[in-house]
Amino acid sequence: MTLPPGWRLQDFESVASTMELATQALVEGAGEGLVIRAREQVSGRGRQGRVWRSPVGNLYMSILIDPAPTLAETAQLSFVAGLAVWRAVSDLAPGAALQLKWPNDLLLDGAKLAGLLLEVPYAGRPAVLGLGINLRTAPTDTPYSATCLPPRATGPVDRDEATEAVTLRLAETLGQWRREGFDSIRRDWQSVAHPIGTPLTVRLTPETPIQGSFDGLGPDGHLRLKTAEGVRQIPAGDVILA
Repeated sequence: MTLPPGWRLQDFESVASTMELATQALVEGAGEGLVIRAREQVSGRGRQGRVWRSPVGNLYMSILIDPAPTLAETAQLSFVAGLAVWRAVSDLAPGAALQLKWPNDLLLDGAKLAGLLLEVPYAGRPAVLGLGINLRTAPTDTPYSATCLPPRATGPVDRDEATEAVTLRLAETLGQWRREGFDSIRRDWQSVAHPIGTPLTVRLTPETPIQGSFDGLGPDGHLRLKTAEGVRQIPAGDVILA
């Protein structure tokens, strides 16, 4: 398995959470390129504290990424990471009907295939990117449909293949962002996301759903939601595709 130059892998059988281990590594002085992977998580978590079900067979890992100069630029890392994972899975499953959903879920045929979680535990230190990809199994007790990668003629995608593809594409996409800025990432992200005009429901909280249609990304990565009252800029929320 090949990782980007200078990146290193710590591999575990079973952990509470790769995010917790990565955060602890920050305390100990670890920097960009540390990849913590586990065959199984017993307390994995997703966005907004949700449980991330982590049975053996899928890919679960957390990666340290050097901090951006500003908080606004740090938020852009979600889109950098989402685009990188789209590219990696496209390499692993050419021709698959993959689509990004704001802010950073990866869908296959409209069902969730992968999710990402970005945290910045300490100002001025690397961000922690957690990601999970359903390589072999998908949960069935979720409020949204989920799926896993179909096997190829040569068999299922394995964790080493997926780790290599994701880390190489992430390093490449980070380089694009650092050289060309967020406009380049924003353009490429939108080209593989749900199309402009897609009907959406956005939940700012469980009690405040807003309906409209996708109107692209703002220059800061905010969701542009076209409603009857005009276009709203949404900095955070849960998106449900119609």
